[in-house]
Amino acid sequence: MSFDSRMIPVMNQSSAFQMPDCQIPDCQIFAGVDGGGTKCRVRLRNAQGVLIGEAEGGSGNIRLGLDLVWNNILTAIDQALVNAGAGPGRNSAVFGKMSLGLGLAGISDAGDAARTIAAGPRFGRCEASSDAHTAVLGAFSGRDGGILISGTGSAAYAWVGGKGIQVGGWGFELCDDGSAADLGRDALRAALDGQDGMAPTTDFTRAVIARFGTATDIVHFVTDARPRDYGQLAPMVMQFADAGDAVAVALVEQQARFMGRYIARLNEIGAKSVCLVGGMAPVFQPWLSPAARAVLAEPEHDALEGAILMAQGHANGLTPAKVTG
Repeated sequence: MSFDSRMIPVMNQSSAFQMPDCQIPDCQIFAGVDGGGTKCRVRLRNAQGVLIGEAEGGSGNIRLGLDLVWNNILTAIDQALVNAGAGPGRNSAVFGKMSLGLGLAGISDAGDAARTIAAGPRFGRCEASSDAHTAVLGAFSGRDGGILISGTGSAAYAWVGGKGIQVGGWGFELCDDGSAADLGRDALRAALDGQDGMAPTTDFTRAVIARFGTATDIVHFVTDARPRDYGQLAPMVMQFADAGDAVAVALVEQQARFMGRYIARLNEIGAKSVCLVGGMAPVFQPWLSPAARAVLAEPEHDALEGAILMAQGHANGLTPAKVTG
């Protein structure tokens, strides 16, 4: 998937974030939201770019339901406004002065973005895009580059010549390679295969079974498990892999190979440098091949700053139209 967008100016790190002149002069608060499978984060800046508040809330993946996600976002915005000394903000007066940039997991096209905006309250302005889009904007300050998000889920994304190109990121059921959730699911499969005599049994596979009780308990777990629930197994896998358990090592190496494929593809389509972002990025990075590590770069800013740029009226992602209060 690709879409056209406008290049954005380079940003500079400071307590008063230096950004281009605001294109939305009536707004007084610019809110960036970064929403993943486990949590959403909110950052508020005023019209001068000064940081005024931050907060966290529950999941921001729209595939879990827009009502749930908006409740989590609004709760986090409320808390950020409290932290900023502005009081609770769930009222039209405050929202009417706020421009919101949403970078949310699960948004994959303009229709998703439009539905997400329509499901929320009316702001002075609101734009929505994928969390990958806002992450790459922040990571490279608007210049060409690529990012590989490795957290509860995964997605790769390149920003090249004013176009965004997504690779992967199709959701847990289809494609979350190189993520905590995928690693956790693989751990359960390996444990059950070991118990059935279809694959090796090690201290790791026995520990996975023991964590739940029995194989039947694992079946009960997966009946209602969400990606974040699978992802909670990742620290256990890494602990055994670091200790040299053969099965755990093989699982982590497989995830590292998945990540290497994404990095190679981003490089192929024009992203000369790639940033790893997300909670699993520093965990998996040492397991990557030398070729994959050779093109890695440190992100200059985070996804929240990319979302704030969208809120400022620059580098629109997937939103088909503005929403004005």
